[in-house]
Amino acid sequence: MLKLPGLIDPHVHVREPGQTHKEDWNTVTQAALAGGVTMILAMPNTKPPIFDAATLDLALTAAKDKARCDYAQFLGAGPDNADTAASLAPRAAGLKMYLDSTFGELRLDDMTLWTPHFQKFPKNAPMVMHSESRTMAAAILFAAIYDRPIHIAHVSLREEILLIKAAKERGIKVTCEVSPHHLFFPSPPSPLPVGEGRRGEGRLEVRPRLADQKDVDALWANLDVIDCFATDHAPHTLAEKDGENPPPGFPGLETMLPLLLTAVDDGRLTIDDVIKRLHTNPRRIFNLPEPSETWVQVDEDAVYEIKASEQFTRCGWTPFEGWKVKGKVRKVVLRGRTVFDDGKILSEAGYGRNVRV
Repeated sequence: MLKLPGLIDPHVHVREPGQTHKEDWNTVTQAALAGGVTMILAMPNTKPPIFDAATLDLALTAAKDKARCDYAQFLGAGPDNADTAASLAPRAAGLKMYLDSTFGELRLDDMTLWTPHFQKFPKNAPMVMHSESRTMAAAILFAAIYDRPIHIAHVSLREEILLIKAAKERGIKVTCEVSPHHLFFPSPPSPLPVGEGRRGEGRLEVRPRLADQKDVDALWANLDVIDCFATDHAPHTLAEKDGENPPPGFPGLETMLPLLLTAVDDGRLTIDDVIKRLHTNPRRIFNLPEPSETWVQVDEDAVYEIKASEQFTRCGWTPFEGWKVKGKVRKVVLRGRTVFDDGKILSEAGYGRNVRV
């Protein structure tokens, strides 16, 4: 058996408030524990989005009642909430800035709207960018101008990872994460048993989109530039994914670790690579505590097929259905208590702690 520290996923869409038919704090934290993740950082683009004290309280109240693993909640940057967000920084996982397409109170479609957040949000508090390609380059420029750290979410393209590498070499304070689906799925992806026509296309909708093989190869070739692995767990129901206007996003909390451990078995990663990007670096970048007596036991030799029917996420499907992997989570201990044991969730709703309290 392999013993790992409790893993941290810094990019999770809980879907509560507003879309609990997809997921909620109860189901998402069960999925996290089943995947060896003992702490999640929740994204703010819920309905309503988390952008002020009232909406932050709404999310944190639900988490306090339901979460089975530890957590923190991001605030969303809006066009007119820079002062409010800065005042709430100690209570939040950090500030999430949506610099590409989004909706409502979190829409930042003019660079002049970015400036107050860069000026006012505390420099010792995490600031995460949902930005792609040229907007990512603009965000890195802002980081250099205001001399503050930023973290780039879900890097997927060769041009992006090479730009981040160049920025790091010049001392710009930028870190980044990559999601497993961008490491393991080229576009068109390897065989995925999702049916024909629009049904298959809809289940492959994700943002950023699945990239070309050259982009996947560039991520692997520049592994040293990647600070974190993060699922961007974004659950939608099968009815939604198979509909006329499929929403983008994949569930991923329960598949990330086995995919990465399979890459370890294949010689593409080391165990130290996994620990660094799922524990050590997330703790440093997001200023997270180290829970005492917290660890994950993995059967390195277990070979099996990924099946949605055996998962805890409410959405009920996975893009990795049928993939053969090696490495299975057997036990998770959180703060001295066994919270997952051989396929069973043992922590009750509300056992998870808000790490920003």
